[in-house]
Amino acid sequence: MMKAVLQRVSQAHVEIDGEVVGKIGYGLLILFCAEQADTQLDADKMLAKILKLRIFSDDDGKMNRSILQLDGQDKMGELLIVSQFTLAADVRSGNRPSFTKAAPPQLGQELYEYFVGKAKESIEHVATGQFGSDMKIHLVNDGPVTIIMDSNA
Repeated sequence: MMKAVLQRVSQAHVEIDGEVVGKIGYGLLILFCAEQADTQLDADKMLAKILKLRIFSDDDGKMNRSILQLDGQDKMGELLIVSQFTLAADVRSGNRPSFTKAAPPQLGQELYEYFVGKAKESIEHVATGQFGSDMKIHLVNDGPVTIIMDSNA
């Protein structure tokens, strides 16, 4: 089951070896994880749900707008999508997480790149981390608003 952690941010960036490789202003930081049985259909379903989630404030300060509804407003919605296989962690047994549910690296990368490509079809500014790299993520969580979801949502 594909998983994502969404954080509404006023700004975020990801660094690799001290170099910024992806940066956004107002929008969503998406931590993305594919598991073994996931497909492009799961990615399509999850992205469609993310793009429609009404977690941005309207003129009355209520969470009533999706990231797509920010276009043309005073703030444009941006995405920073970072692969994070550790979302597949199973901690039910022992003290060391098991990551056996995570997609193998090749499938994980294919689904991550597919998800990013599809996101770029809907959102003007999409930044990314680098699949499989040791990354440092810096963010200012707006709200704070953090949503945990999976492809069954």
